[in-house]
Amino acid sequence: MAIKVIKEKCVGCGACVTVCPADAINMIDKKAVITDKCIACGACINKCPVKAIYKESTKNGGVNVDDYRGVWVFAEQREGKTLNVVRELLGEGRKIADELETELSAVLLGHNMEEEADLLIKYGADKVIYVDDELLDVYTTDGYSKVIFDLIEERKPEILLIGATNIGRDLGPRLSAKVHTGLTADCTRLDVDKENRRLMMTRPAFGGNLMATILCPKHRPQMSTVRPGVMEKAKLHEDHEGVVEVVKPNLKAEDIKAKVVEAVKSDKPVVALEEAPIIVSGGRGLGNEEGFKLIEELAEKLGGVVGASRATVDTNWIDHSHQVGQTGKTVRPGLYVACGISGAIQHLAGMQDSKCIVAINKDANAPIFEVADYGIVGDLYEVIPELIQALDNVDDIMEAVKSLSEN
Repeated sequence: MAIKVIKEKCVGCGACVTVCPADAINMIDKKAVITDKCIACGACINKCPVKAIYKESTKNGGVNVDDYRGVWVFAEQREGKTLNVVRELLGEGRKIADELETELSAVLLGHNMEEEADLLIKYGADKVIYVDDELLDVYTTDGYSKVIFDLIEERKPEILLIGATNIGRDLGPRLSAKVHTGLTADCTRLDVDKENRRLMMTRPAFGGNLMATILCPKHRPQMSTVRPGVMEKAKLHEDHEGVVEVVKPNLKAEDIKAKVVEAVKSDKPVVALEEAPIIVSGGRGLGNEEGFKLIEELAEKLGGVVGASRATVDTNWIDHSHQVGQTGKTVRPGLYVACGISGAIQHLAGMQDSKCIVAINKDANAPIFEVADYGIVGDLYEVIPELIQALDNVDDIMEAVKSLSEN
């Protein structure tokens, strides 16, 4: 047990000094300071009119949560550019910070990234903690976890949000273990208990069959990795003002045990479902993996990408990178075409925020029609070719109109 003073709250009234039986409190720069004479009797706590004095306890491994303030977003970067998920986290972080009446900070690690740091301010950050070092140019578990751990120990944020990317899923657990706090992984929703300043972190559990809301009441910071594509992106505001603080880390080459010698990019095309404006998804109703050739044809004609339900991924008809749903990717495109997808709740949770949903299914009672803006009841092997032909006709008509206008 120890008696602590929250300097930001202390008004320098001196009430605590008058009641201290051990003469253990001094006023320095109009702030109460507890000396080593303190006997932890608690008299000052009861007397303080602004609740600026408290008794710190480490019982059950807990910390004094009043020492921690501020919302942090890890601004993940690849090759000198921050990812889209960072904008999503800033949008959600802004709401949380406003609810808690505290500061929103973006933590950016890299080298020669001044422009990206300024851009994070325009996306809503009050402050950017920009750690600039050549050793941080490329992500390493040892380097990034050490630098961010040092920042947490020094500045004590109450919330830290990280994107549930490959890097985020590596960094998050390492940081939480170093800080001795909890981590709720792969969250799809965040809320705030304003009274207790607790982050309510919701994620799918038991294979996506139910949603669990998790709290971290005794430890700080409250840490969460958030699934990309779930949160609404922050909007760019050119006139938003903030501070970019450049920090030089206490980091040496020998601190990094595993070094990146070479980065080799895969020849396999990347499926950027979270960023696609149009997605055409296939489900069990395709009957077999050959059905995805028809899905690909429609997606190409619409200028979109191919998605899939969990059932088709589990039967190895298509790669997991195409999966949409609670155990796949969460998307919100302008147009989502669901072909042969019944509409299980796990799949709906991953795409129901799409702006326009078109469902094609021969079962008129399929749950997918309950969320669809437009529904077509019929055999997808008859409907989709008709759609493709109609789109071909539209192309021909547009070309004819363009030709006439030019003449």
